[in-house]
Amino acid sequence: MFRVIRFFVVIFVLLSTSTVLFAQTNQRDIEMKKDSGLAPVNGLNMYYEIYRTSRYETGSEVPLVLIHGGGSTIETTFGYILPVFTKDFMVIAVELQAHGRTSDRDALESFEQDADDVAALLKYLKINKANIFGFSNGGTTTLQITIRHHEIVNKIVVVSANYKRDGLIDGLIEGMQNATLDNMPAPLKEAYLKVAPDKSHLQIMFEKDKERMIGFKDLSDDDLRSIKAPALLMVGDHDVVKAEHVVKMSQLIPNARLAILPGTHGSIIGEICAVKKDSKIPYAAVEIIKEFLVK
Repeated sequence: MFRVIRFFVVIFVLLSTSTVLFAQTNQRDIEMKKDSGLAPVNGLNMYYEIYRTSRYETGSEVPLVLIHGGGSTIETTFGYILPVFTKDFMVIAVELQAHGRTSDRDALESFEQDADDVAALLKYLKINKANIFGFSNGGTTTLQITIRHHEIVNKIVVVSANYKRDGLIDGLIEGMQNATLDNMPAPLKEAYLKVAPDKSHLQIMFEKDKERMIGFKDLSDDDLRSIKAPALLMVGDHDVVKAEHVVKMSQLIPNARLAILPGTHGSIIGEICAVKKDSKIPYAAVEIIKEFLVK
């Protein structure tokens, strides 16, 4: 039976969580080590970053894997909250096919293939079990990882993701038909070109992301019922994913918890296109996620 984290809990967290948490979290404070590399994964050179603090040198704890949204990089999805997670967890952040520093393959993108790629990366890194945190398209990939590779999953955090086409606000998928690169938010384009300067690659990534959304294939209710890992589902109350859709997801996944926070798509975790100056909502989201992962 699912548990709903109600709004008054969010208010409590907002009041009890100091903004100093973000302001004082930096590499010097936590003596963080960052490793990065390209892993040969299913025909890709897949980019990853690993963050270990002085408390987690052995890597013996369950790591937290971060999976970005569509059209994004590690920095654009998680840059705002990443320093807080690296203070308390070993973190593995990835970039998926054609995104950022990861190469492309002569094949369309799919959430199933992305799931297989992340699973293969963890095998390459000799990680047997992980917590998976995915945002937006990365959240749908997280669902696929849990369905296709349940043996590597400890817990999942799925933020602003859908499992069926009708879970998105009306007209969103239809509107993708005529979308061009000019419609892509400037912060995402700038961040992509900063780490992968070839503009032709940006265009290819955009077209593949677009086609994946146009051809989105529904998961079944039984697919969600098959998920055994504890799951935390989060969504903004003015998100592009319908809140009632995420409520249904929380009812289908046997061991799911639900948090609906005030915000738009990405604002509840400080995504680059939606982060709001002085908003305390991302602090609340981080505290909710951390508590879910450690208890």
